[in-house]
Order: sequence, then structure tokens, then C-alpha cells
Amino acid sequence: MCKILCITNSSSCKYDFLSHIKILAQSRLCGIVLREKHLTSEQYYKLAKEVISICGYYNMPVILHSFVDVALRLEHKAIHLPMSVLENESQRLKNFSVIGASTHSAEQAKQAESLGASYITYGHIFATDCKKGLPPKGADSIAQVVKSVHIPVYPLGGINQSNYRLVLKQGAEGFAVMSGLMTESYPEILNLANF
Repeated sequence: MCKILCITNSSSCKYDFLSHIKILAQSRLCGIVLREKHLTSEQYYKLAKEVISICGYYNMPVILHSFVDVALRLEHKAIHLPMSVLENESQRLKNFSVIGASTHSAEQAKQAESLGASYITYGHIFATDCKKGLPPKGADSIAQVVKSVHIPVYPLGGINQSNYRLVLKQGAEGFAVMSGLMTESYPEILNLANF
């Protein structure tokens, strides 16, 4: 089975967001990262409570993103962080069972692992609207990152049903998807979780 990590972005979701989360929670995704950077801490807290409740009903793992205070307040033990936040918050993360980190190089991957990350995302791999103007790293760069750490690597950025095999060939645990799971193309992406 292909491991796919969903990264949310409610502002680009073409559906009612919580209804869409309910659909995703019933799929074979390996987890949902609630990445809602545009929200205030209190807005994120309210949304996170609802998403955790929905996903808990379907046994879908939820990983909160960036808001360490909210995760601590909810006593939720899974968090995903940008490298700068991981570096600054490492002392407050001791009781978390899942710590993800967003990385952009083998060096950052090693650093994330040394700071306690249990998995990393790495990208962006292919051209994507989320990173317009920034050159993609390409699938060949994944192998170096995978070899540099002993934790799972989930590449992201422009990965879809036509190119995901190039990513998996490089030794990645699976891959992460944002845009493709927030738009009408998501059934094709979800079908890949069955392989």
C-alpha cells in the first residue's frame, strides 16, 4: 500500500472543509496534517477540536501544524513544524509521540532528526502552484535525503498519479499531498493509497 500524507489548506479547499475532512478520514491515507497557517491561535484551536473529533471516529491520525500551544492545550501528541519552530520549541516537545518537520535539504533532514523529528517532509519535488517561481528539487534529490536519516521521508510538491512512482523509487516512505487533496482531482490521489 502506498502511504499518502494529506496536508490541508482550507482556504483552497473547493468543498465544505469539515465535510471534506470526513471523507478524507474514511480513506486509506496514513494521516492528515492540519496546516492552517492563516488562522489565529483561537480559530485553529476550535477547528483542531472538530477535526480531531471527526478523524478520531474513523481512526484517522491527525497531526497538528505549527501551533504548539494549541497542541499542548488539547493534549494532542502529534505535531508538524517548520524547522525554525522545531529549533525554538524543542524543549516543549518532549511529551509528543509524533513530531514532523518540513525540510528542504539533506542537512535540514539530519538536523530535524537530531532535534527529535519522527518523520520529515521534503520538497518541493515537482513544479507546483504552491511554490510558483521556485525551481523544483526533482525526484533524484530524494535519495540523498532518504540516505541521510533513519526516519521516514515524505516528499511533497506537485506529486500526482502520473509521477508518484518516480518518488517511491528513490526510497521515500510515501509522499505528501496538499493541492491534489483539496481540489476535484482528489479521488485519483486517494486511489493511490490502495496500492
